[in-house]
Amino acid sequence: MSKDMRNFSDILVWEKPFAYALISGNKDHEDLHGTVLFYDVPGGVLIRAEVFGLPVGENLWGSRILAFHIHEGENCTGNSQDPFANTGAHYNPTNSLHPEHAGDLPPLFGNKGYAWSAFVTNRFDTKDILGKTIIVHDHPDDFTSQPSGNAG
Repeated sequence: MSKDMRNFSDILVWEKPFAYALISGNKDHEDLHGTVLFYDVPGGVLIRAEVFGLPVGENLWGSRILAFHIHEGENCTGNSQDPFANTGAHYNPTNSLHPEHAGDLPPLFGNKGYAWSAFVTNRFDTKDILGKTIIVHDHPDDFTSQPSGNAG
């Protein structure tokens, strides 16, 4: 099968990703962990995220909606005032307003602490995001507030 004829399900099952990110929590969310896989596809990047140990909501379904972004920084360390200071701002090589940053991704919809998502974007190439950080924020993105959607 030619590379242009592949469907996304086959890519996710059979192909090796171009890049990946490991998600891990902090002292407040020690059980948080997961992976984000990035595949080159015609016209963009296929992204698959799977995250465990997310905060559980108090609604009927025990679910929460959490913002999900690529940040410019190279690691998720910081200091006592800001434990994520080194993550930097949203990845935004075109200096666009939020939510038009290249690193603005669709939210994760938690399911009693678990989320799985797959989507395609043409906002960046996989090589452009190597060495960047992936952040799962504590709140949903409002897709309006500047500079980062008031996601916490």
